[in-house]
Amino acid sequence: MKYLKFAITAMILLAAFSQVAAAQNDSWKQDRKAGIMFGLTQPIVVDGFNIEGFYAHNRFTFNYSHGVSLDFSGDLLPSYLQDQGVVVHMPFSTGFGIGYRLTEWLNLRIEPKWHRFEFYYEGDAQTSENRIAADANNYSVGLGLYGFYQPFKSWENALKGITIAPSVRFWPTVASSFNNNRFSYQSDVTGRTEQLKTPASGIGFSPLIINVSVGYTFNFSK
Repeated sequence: MKYLKFAITAMILLAAFSQVAAAQNDSWKQDRKAGIMFGLTQPIVVDGFNIEGFYAHNRFTFNYSHGVSLDFSGDLLPSYLQDQGVVVHMPFSTGFGIGYRLTEWLNLRIEPKWHRFEFYYEGDAQTSENRIAADANNYSVGLGLYGFYQPFKSWENALKGITIAPSVRFWPTVASSFNNNRFSYQSDVTGRTEQLKTPASGIGFSPLIINVSVGYTFNFSK
């Protein structure tokens, strides 16, 4: 519940910022634009990579994003996994979104996603032989609120398309490959029977995700 409240607060703040930055005319409602974006959280925080392609048509947006090779250890993990000496590798996180532009600089999307997780003991080589559990698949459906800002939009040169996109997303799990979202195993670290839980894909394996992406937008004739 605390993550949901935080997500709602962050979405309200992002919406307020967008209203301040919004253009005073309605020409953006006839936009035709496409672009490519790269997430900053993935390489900076979890040593991975994320790419997104999007298309905006009038007030609607369509996007596909794919993250690869994300690693979670130390303080990025919930305490129960730290106690078990377990680290988590996410080979991929993928899915699409369909959205509606509330203003020129803000759009709200519904996003079905598929996330895969692998569990290993800390320090072990991340091979199939060392995997603690079979791949854990997490399927989520949630909402994302995205800012969309082109700081050089009025310039008539190559800088025009540079784009910054902060986002706040809430992706709750709707299905999992673990029975009842749990997997029991005999731990080599604690010597006890321990449980793994199906992780969500956000902060502390919660449904809350905050990110900033940068990229380039191509505007088409209206």
